[in-house]
Amino acid sequence: MNEDNAADRVIASINAIIARGQPGDRLPSVRDLMGRHRASPVTVQAAIARLAGEGVIEVRPGRGSYVAAREPVPHVQDLSWQTVALGAGRPHEEMLSSLVTVPRPEVLQLSSGYLDPGLQPVAALGAAMARAARRPTAWGRIPVEGRDELRTWFAREAGGGFGAGDFTVCSGAQPGLATVFRGFCEPGDVVLVEVPTYLGAVATARDAGLRVVPVPTDSDGVRPDLLAAAFARTGARMFYCQPMYANPHGAMLSAERRPQVLDAVRAAGAFVIEDDWARDLTVDGPVPPTLASEDVDGHVVYMRSLTKIVAPGLRVAGVGARGAAGKRLRTARALDDFYVAGPIQDAAIDFLTSPAWRRHLRALRTALRSRRDALLGALATHLPEFRAQVPSGGLHVWAELPDGLDDVELTAAAAARDVVIFPGSSWFVAEPPGAFLRLTYGGAPEHVLIDGVQRLADAVRTTSGRGSRGTRPAG
Repeated sequence: MNEDNAADRVIASINAIIARGQPGDRLPSVRDLMGRHRASPVTVQAAIARLAGEGVIEVRPGRGSYVAAREPVPHVQDLSWQTVALGAGRPHEEMLSSLVTVPRPEVLQLSSGYLDPGLQPVAALGAAMARAARRPTAWGRIPVEGRDELRTWFAREAGGGFGAGDFTVCSGAQPGLATVFRGFCEPGDVVLVEVPTYLGAVATARDAGLRVVPVPTDSDGVRPDLLAAAFARTGARMFYCQPMYANPHGAMLSAERRPQVLDAVRAAGAFVIEDDWARDLTVDGPVPPTLASEDVDGHVVYMRSLTKIVAPGLRVAGVGARGAAGKRLRTARALDDFYVAGPIQDAAIDFLTSPAWRRHLRALRTALRSRRDALLGALATHLPEFRAQVPSGGLHVWAELPDGLDDVELTAAAAARDVVIFPGSSWFVAEPPGAFLRLTYGGAPEHVLIDGVQRLADAVRTTSGRGSRGTRPAG
């Protein structure tokens, strides 16, 4: 017992020296420790061996013992302060980020908003880019509003009273939306949106500090009576809408409602953003004229992107407005990145004015019809309880789930089977009237779509009856 006590005293004594000393300091000799603590050499040597084993002292044979070099204490990363600094999160921005995340190669993609690589005219684009890159003028400074030839193309496509001078070229529709919201609105203003609607528009509006107010839609597009009521109640001066194959639900603004929508916008002294994202993605029937072509007094802000129609890497869009609004667009655009790179604009002009453009559109229409029908056929075979709308164009099928299925839970169950889908609730600003999924037929070939639906059906069997996110609307 006395030896045990002596050992403890030796260890305590050495630890005290270590605490006061520095690495490399020499410790008292065995003889000194024996005399100081009345301990045997065995006891002292055992204490030294124990401390050496713990790494706090270093024994150098023939020279004595020394304070060991201290291992640096690893810094434990603590990023929790950022929660306070950043404040509340932005759910629509998070969902938008997940929507454009590139999936793993083995994943079956039933939610992509971009064309499958097999549908992209990459050879023609590559040739156009090679020709553009060889032009010395492609690498110089260009006007903020963009190349005249490209602006002329967008103006011709918009129709109505638009000219090349009314358009500004942007690097895709998302920056175009940001330009419009920032240029036409002040933080705190209200912007009206269809519901459900493209979640990227909602995220961009909120990022600009705007308040987003939903206006219901049905199979004929936005309800003009409710749009007029929303303008009157909120004092809004901006309405965002997709008249053709609206994302996510695929509805077309009917011919009867088009003038009613313009009347409501005109009466409110407001602008309507016509996001004409899917004009060249028609599968069935004729292509209606743009809403802008029916606008007389400059209420329509027209936006058209090439990214969805051609390839994700062709980040080119045109945004047009007449009068002072067009000038405001150009001013706001300069705050982003001055202008879209010259080689990209020149390549777009080359491609759009070549025979390859029309060939691409003809092939795309045939391929999209085949893939849409394959997806709808697989749903009818494996998930007949889903109520899927049949779109006449665009890239998406909007499917209403049966009672008892939760869209978010089903999305997670599908992901566990390497199938990417997107829950319908993400596309609603207000409470959804039921549970929906947005399924995409343009981002994968037919066999992948069919396999994906089969795996989705398996996910439904495992989740059915576990939850219920609302009920179906009446009718």
